[in-house]
Amino acid sequence: MKITCLVLFFCVALWSDNVLCRMTEKQLTAAVKLVRNMCAGKTKATAEDIDKMHVGDWDVDHNAMCYMYCGLNMYKLIDKDNKFDRKSAEAQLAQLPASMHEYVNKCMDQCENAATSFDDKCHSAWEYSKCMYFCDPEKYFLP
Repeated sequence: MKITCLVLFFCVALWSDNVLCRMTEKQLTAAVKLVRNMCAGKTKATAEDIDKMHVGDWDVDHNAMCYMYCGLNMYKLIDKDNKFDRKSAEAQLAQLPASMHEYVNKCMDQCENAATSFDDKCHSAWEYSKCMYFCDPEKYFLP
């Protein structure tokens, strides 16, 4: 029950259109950790593959690609056609710490059309996530 309440809190904080304040870096880190834990369990992605992506090694199995779909889907960054949802991303930008705005705007411009195949939602999400990583590895914050 405790985890359900925590998940609900973060979902409301992350995805509400009426948020009155920005997340702190610490809150963002906690939210990313929560999504990571939920998506890793849901997709059976290994910690090894998840960690590989965070250091620029994107040679991972399909479960790890589905892990990225889970994360992007939870953040509402991918639409039902497996395309990047720019409108939703822009709506959420105000909730991120101010230090992330330049990075997110730059990478949205660079990666909005990064996916080349939309038949596999996991592969599309992997392509978007990979582009976001290489846009600026130091600031990459997807789960």
